[in-house]
Amino acid sequence: MDTLSFKTVSANRQTVVKKWYVVDANSEIVGRLATRIASVLRGKHKASYTPHVDCGDNIIVINADKVRFSGQKMGVKDYFFYSGYPGGKRLETAKELMKRRPTYVLEKAVRGMLPKNRLGREMFRHLHVYAGAEHPHGAQNPENLTF
Repeated sequence: MDTLSFKTVSANRQTVVKKWYVVDANSEIVGRLATRIASVLRGKHKASYTPHVDCGDNIIVINADKVRFSGQKMGVKDYFFYSGYPGGKRLETAKELMKRRPTYVLEKAVRGMLPKNRLGREMFRHLHVYAGAEHPHGAQNPENLTF
């Protein structure tokens, strides 16, 4: 009887192959889009996924100013900022924040779904969000990613 020996493959920094993807956020719901982006940034779509290694891909998000919220969240959801001084808490609704800084809404949603450690911060660096339809990453030959 011939016995097969299987070896568990664990990815490391030298064996990871990173790809570039473009995601069009036009009329997508923020939370649902953010979960899919966070999964690709972590590398969970790959067979060689290893939790303690940055094996995810690079994501370019275009048309981030055209994302939408489900329900009444656009006028009800609040974003808090704190200056560090007493009484320095600032409050903005999602609608106001989308006018002032449209990319921040999607960035904050994705960042909240990544690990809260140095690995998560490294993964977040591979997310590039742009408000319009243009991006400066044409040299990387990104592929379109549809969910």
